[in-house]
Amino acid sequence: MSVSLDDYKELLEDLEPESVELLHHAWPEAVKIFSPRGLDNYLKGASAIRGLGRGRSVVDCWIDEIPLVVKEVGEDVISDLATSVLSLASRTSGAVIELVLATSPTAAKRLGDAQLFQNYLQFLNTLIAQAPRGIRPMLGKLDILFGQLTLGGLRRWAMWGAHAHRTDYEEQIRYFGLESKESLAVLQKERKGTLFVDVQRRINMYLRALWGRDFFMKPTSGDFETREGYKPFIENYFIHLPDAYDAHGDVLATEVYRAAAAHAAAHLVETQQPISAESLNPLQMAVISVIEDARVEELSIRRFPGLRKTWSTLHSATPEMNASMGDYLNRLARALLDPDYKDKDPWIAEGRKLFKAAKDQLDSHKASWEIGVQLAHSFMDKKIPYNPRTDILTAPYRDDNRYFWEFEEFDFNKSLSAGYDAPKQVRKYVNVMEFANEIEVETAGDDAQEVWVMGTEFFPYEDNGVSYNTLEGKEPVSAPYHYSEWDYQIQLERPDWATVQEKRAKLGDMQCIDDIANQYKREIARMKFLLDAMQPQGTRRIRKLEDGDEIDINAAIRSMIDIRMGMQPDPRIMMRSVRKVRDISVLVLLDLSESTNEKVAGHDYSVLDLTRQATVLLANAINKIGDPFAIHGFCSDGRHDVEYFRFKDFDQPYNEIPKAKLAGMSGQLSTRMGAAMRHATHYLKLQKSAKKLLPTRNTCATTPKKPSKKLAVPAS
Repeated sequence: MSVSLDDYKELLEDLEPESVELLHHAWPEAVKIFSPRGLDNYLKGASAIRGLGRGRSVVDCWIDEIPLVVKEVGEDVISDLATSVLSLASRTSGAVIELVLATSPTAAKRLGDAQLFQNYLQFLNTLIAQAPRGIRPMLGKLDILFGQLTLGGLRRWAMWGAHAHRTDYEEQIRYFGLESKESLAVLQKERKGTLFVDVQRRINMYLRALWGRDFFMKPTSGDFETREGYKPFIENYFIHLPDAYDAHGDVLATEVYRAAAAHAAAHLVETQQPISAESLNPLQMAVISVIEDARVEELSIRRFPGLRKTWSTLHSATPEMNASMGDYLNRLARALLDPDYKDKDPWIAEGRKLFKAAKDQLDSHKASWEIGVQLAHSFMDKKIPYNPRTDILTAPYRDDNRYFWEFEEFDFNKSLSAGYDAPKQVRKYVNVMEFANEIEVETAGDDAQEVWVMGTEFFPYEDNGVSYNTLEGKEPVSAPYHYSEWDYQIQLERPDWATVQEKRAKLGDMQCIDDIANQYKREIARMKFLLDAMQPQGTRRIRKLEDGDEIDINAAIRSMIDIRMGMQPDPRIMMRSVRKVRDISVLVLLDLSESTNEKVAGHDYSVLDLTRQATVLLANAINKIGDPFAIHGFCSDGRHDVEYFRFKDFDQPYNEIPKAKLAGMSGQLSTRMGAAMRHATHYLKLQKSAKKLLPTRNTCATTPKKPSKKLAVPAS
């Protein structure tokens, strides 16, 4: 069933028209991301923030950024984020609230887990009460901080600054802006090893290469204050790994992550039934856990022998460790994994013997249960007490084994599909015959699983110049494009800061374009000559080649002279003739802001008319040469809505449709060139030409005598 924005009219009544328009642009993407409940919370949040009376920019920021947050950590955080924003409203300004929302995608991307993101929101509420002047500079540096700190480390760093500079507001601002030596020193102290978000993609690929399937992992901070003694675990068939690992002796932190992920994945692959904890005491469960770990590792090593070294290097137990039950458990774990480990203790030897005897029964967890119970019984002769809190395994990659104990519902089939989302919408671009012969599903809406799109207009037999899309279709809206921008005030790049919305260009009277071409025929011919002369024609000889088409006589003579003189000759005596051809792509980017409607000083025509004339001259000249070129334009209504128009694309002929679009272009709104240039560069990168140019027509109302300038930037 299609979900329309019109179904939520009562939630949109208080929003300003510009915010509603922004919602219309974001809606096709939102219905793919949110469930119906999530959409309701999304719009209720926008309405509630509008009620704060802090301006339209805060509402627009909510509309723009929340889908990015939900993509990373799920829609359950929407209500928590809205509640946090509403609670902050009474304690800070609208600019800070907007900054909290604007940086939320960065926090969500770096944390990668809904629970951690909720902890982050609680941290912000605590910090703003203790260091109100520090929240703004800290958010400005959030991507740097999360690039080096875990959430717990960020909290400890912030609380140190809040307590140290409780009354010195100026120093508080310097501390949270990373401008003081104290701030950098505490940052370095809290910086811990390798962060999970920096290695997650590599670990995913590693596990997929081993087992040929996906495993879904989440970062978890076991204790908000410290990670001491924290272990990985498996819950709801998701692998939960610490948000950071330090190096373990000579073993790099990335290798610790690799070992921990592989061990947890081994449990998911090899454990098909749970182990019953009925009638077992804590000592028996502890020994069975060690045997079960050894069982799944042995089965995995049979497939991938290299895993033995990955895991064994993280075991440090020695025969001298005999003070507690935990020491013996660690020695047993190492003995069952590492055949080179020597331990003469009778209990360890018994464990090795029983495990080796059961090598043909390791496919079932029953072997772990039987061996574990027998070893636990024989250990009682040592008369060493067992303490579940202190007698733990010290290998950092081992999980807490909650996964295979029968404490909750266990379904092996669910573990194979855990973490997979609903299928995403697919846009399929087809030709006119495929489009005409396909049967449209009338009940499908913007959230349909597959949408067919034809790249060109489709006109009926008696068209009268009007396409089917104009008669019966609706405005095509592309997915929003998010681009980073450089903030010169804080000297920092803001990720996903500006949003580009592609819109259909309106058609105008093509006659004015033909009139311009007829009026400036001589100028167009002159421009064609100049552009054509920029590239030398003919052939070029490339010399000093070891492999070429013909011998370079001069180089061969020099080599013979070197041989006669007893010197090492230069073997590069060949040359090749290369024909030079034009290989260039040009994208003209037009500024279509409101200032283009002003008259050029001393003339009756506007800057927009001058822009149109210059574009027509350049387009006609390039079209005559045959170089691929495109003509795009832009204007903006704030950073959330940079409107982008594609008048002509590279693969589109320069015919009536592009000319009509150029005739219909108009000046409106304001200028935000950075995001538009990044979007234009995106299309230039798709071209295979060796040289790519991006000339822009940028206008400024304060300098009417020089309404344009040419700027070339590299496309890569």
